[in-house]
Amino acid sequence: MPFIDWINEEDATGDVAEVYNAWKAANPQRDRVPEILKCFSLRPDFLKAVVDFSYELHFQDGHLTRRIKEMIATFVSALNQCPY
Repeated sequence: MPFIDWINEEDATGDVAEVYNAWKAANPQRDRVPEILKCFSLRPDFLKAVVDFSYELHFQDGHLTRRIKEMIATFVSALNQCPY
């Protein structure tokens, strides 16, 4: 299984720490930044763009409601045996 280097929350400084802190503030029910986001941490500019884009794409109602999008994501993760 491939391994991607990333910056953990306790080691984050500068722009990465800012993005992590903003994500945590927007998601107080979560105690850790998901690893799927941490894989972009070596490029803080890209990490911020991914977080911003994902909120627009996944967490806004559009053609599909957020609830339907979450159900699809959960189903696909289960099919892929993904721990996220």
